[in-house]
Amino acid sequence: MNVITIEDYKSTYWPKLDGAIDQLLTQSPGDYIPISYEQIYSCVYKCVCQQHSEQMYSDLIKKITNHLERVSKELQASPPDLYIERFNIALGQYMGALQSIVPLFIYMNKFYIETKLNRDLKDDLIKLFTEHVAEKHIYSLMPLLLEAQSTPFQVTPSTMANIVKGLYTLRPEWVQMAPTLFSKFIPNILPPA
Repeated sequence: MNVITIEDYKSTYWPKLDGAIDQLLTQSPGDYIPISYEQIYSCVYKCVCQQHSEQMYSDLIKKITNHLERVSKELQASPPDLYIERFNIALGQYMGALQSIVPLFIYMNKFYIETKLNRDLKDDLIKLFTEHVAEKHIYSLMPLLLEAQSTPFQVTPSTMANIVKGLYTLRPEWVQMAPTLFSKFIPNILPPA
């Protein structure tokens, strides 16, 4: 294997990864993205083997953080009647992207994140969404969800279920904000009566 210098990484390898991550983060769920998973996985593998894991992890976190900050700003600009649906789309799009991003970086996860940082890539990326999107919007979102719950079909049941289950996955203690709402979608969440 040829030596990959930091300059090679920055000029050749990271741009390939950067472009693929962009496509994955902005695709609609179910869309086909014309990227070569084999080529991207190979890039990650070569960079890990050539000791560029730390830089690649840092670049990945920075890239996704910037994306999530944009998503958060777009949500902030949403009118109340579209806010719930847009939050649902943002959550679904991001979780869908993780299903592709995490496997592409599995080699970095196994040989850098798990062994050196004692963490997991998927957990780190979910935490980023929690910190940069969900935490910033929970106090605007929750009153709208409670209001929508009291008005039948203001929000589709599937949208409500996706958001409530998603919020519970991100931060289980958010149940305390609206226990009755969460209990409609998550079994055994309330203490026995």
